[in-house]
Amino acid sequence: MSKSRQALILAAATPRYAPANFAITNQDDPANNLFLLTKGYARYFYITSRGEKLLLFWLKPGDIFGGAALLLHKSRYLVGTEMVREGELMVWRRETIRSLATRYPRLLDNALSIASTYLTWYLALHLGLAFSSAQQRLAYVLKSLADGFGQKCSTGTYVEITNEQLASAAHVTLFTASRIISVWGRMGLLTKGRGTITLHSSFESSAIR
Repeated sequence: MSKSRQALILAAATPRYAPANFAITNQDDPANNLFLLTKGYARYFYITSRGEKLLLFWLKPGDIFGGAALLLHKSRYLVGTEMVREGELMVWRRETIRSLATRYPRLLDNALSIASTYLTWYLALHLGLAFSSAQQRLAYVLKSLADGFGQKCSTGTYVEITNEQLASAAHVTLFTASRIISVWGRMGLLTKGRGTITLHSSFESSAIR
């Protein structure tokens, strides 16, 4: 999308500050807004019928949420979204973003691409539950995410993901995830960067056993 169109779309949004631990949206609320996270970190969560809070997908700057606002018929948010760290958002009203999507169909194409990425994440999370050990779950989730939206590089495939996100997806503690990733790093199966993990060719045969 051209710079001029990007500027026009951004100009139609309202900037908003969001403090840490603040719920931007709650599940079942009317999907009246689309959000773009420009600073800080957020995550999806779901409250079960028993009042339990399940932590889901993490969001970083550049990610959108509240995509139900783009639907033809008025809908509700399936999950809640809360800030993990204080940050900033761009907010579009439903009527505004739908009008823009009509003028610029590329917006809907991008939204479908993002939805596909989220589906890859949840599929990896669900299938990872089939494994009993923490190491197997972590390895399977990481490999599934790399296959789904990882980027090829000279040393393997890298995924933009943190230890916290992996721990949440694999249903292990942050300590356990960090420990296992450190072991894999010393074995030469992966390289840990700042917010990224690069899987080397030997990862699948050695880590998923």
